[in-house]
Amino acid sequence: MRSLETTGAIWQKNPDDPDAAWQYARACYDLAEIDERNRASLAQQGIDACRKALRRRRDVAGTHYYLALNLGQLARTKKLGALRLVAEMEHVLRDAIKLDPKFDYAGPHRTLGLLYRDAPGWPTSIGSRSRAKTHLVKAVDLVPEFPENHLSLIESYTQWGEMRNARSAAATAESKLRDARMRFTGDRWKGSWRDWDARWEKVCRKTQADLAMPRGKP
Repeated sequence: MRSLETTGAIWQKNPDDPDAAWQYARACYDLAEIDERNRASLAQQGIDACRKALRRRRDVAGTHYYLALNLGQLARTKKLGALRLVAEMEHVLRDAIKLDPKFDYAGPHRTLGLLYRDAPGWPTSIGSRSRAKTHLVKAVDLVPEFPENHLSLIESYTQWGEMRNARSAAATAESKLRDARMRFTGDRWKGSWRDWDARWEKVCRKTQADLAMPRGKP
């Protein structure tokens, strides 16, 4: 909430600053992630800020990226119209990739990969395992030091039942996550590490369990 107030005030004072717009939109997204009751209104504020900034400049990756993330938050609150928002997310994430594929630790590739993974498939929507895999692998290749990229890829492999790939990706990720503890430190990353540690433990249980279960063999 403090971040939302601070970035909002900065953006209001500097409406022509595209970085101020996406930083406010990021705060909207972060708060919407935990405030389910106000998720739709917070996401809409972030969307409005990004769209206003895009009318001035379209060459800032962060604006496209946080527009996509807030569209995703808004889609979570809707039954009707969610697929239209998903299609727009795909478009703006591709724009972000063109401008800066490494923004937010390869966030545009990572988010687009998860979008392709979780969206319904053709002809209903844009879901595609092959496209999801392409972008999730690309995120790891571009920024291998970021835990979220590895975890998103490993979780996707386990979701698809590709346990050989999951185990291989987990083996690669182990040393990267150990190194990441020395890189991503301080209060800013405490919440992330709680999430990453819990997910890593779950990944390890799933991959190890399948090693001993014939039905889990690829």
